[in-house]
Amino acid sequence: MPFMFDSTIVLLIPALILAFWAQWKVKRAYRKYSQVRSDSGLSGAEVARKILDMFGLNDVEVISTEGVLSDHYNPKTRQVCLSEPIYHTDSVAALGIAAHEVGHAIQHAKGYYFLQLRHTLLAPANLGSTLAFPLFLIGFFFSSFSWLMTLGIGLFGSVLAFQLVTLPVEFDASKRALANLRSTGILVDREVGQARAVLSAAALTYIAAVIVTLTHFLRLIILSFAQD
Repeated sequence: MPFMFDSTIVLLIPALILAFWAQWKVKRAYRKYSQVRSDSGLSGAEVARKILDMFGLNDVEVISTEGVLSDHYNPKTRQVCLSEPIYHTDSVAALGIAAHEVGHAIQHAKGYYFLQLRHTLLAPANLGSTLAFPLFLIGFFFSSFSWLMTLGIGLFGSVLAFQLVTLPVEFDASKRALANLRSTGILVDREVGQARAVLSAAALTYIAAVIVTLTHFLRLIILSFAQD
């Protein structure tokens, strides 16, 4: 999203520092625990398949995808997509991340409310991330189109709503992941704690994203009032 350099930019600085710190923390945790092999010796792909089958989700496919930390669950194709390092290795980090993505598949199968709500908000959030700032800027600089500022703020609000709803979705998936890794004995208690460190660091990036978006949202409101 574009930046507007004005007096309100100072509000954004702490949020951006938090976002950079969160990214550093998740990379650090992943790097550390990707070097710790699990006692089970199972790969991320094997763990994903085992948990899926345990919940009767035999029709959900586990596939390998390119990239690093590009892991995700695709509800349209019903595929748990694991990056190659997660798919093939037996590290504690890999098993935690694989189980987390399976957590989303379980949410989908059980009709988890916040996952459904996030899907509903996806289209308006995509629209908002594309049009909110251009519309706001037109309204900001051309008084005859000042109503576009309100429209831009409303559209950007959908982006904030989407990210807020993402928080319980991600937290719940991690909670399911750790519970399933423990109950199946895939990870021992010591390893569960290590997997939790990786997933908690990842959760912090979502919190940071919400704070950055909220700060942008507040800046737009402040600037719109300044024009009145």
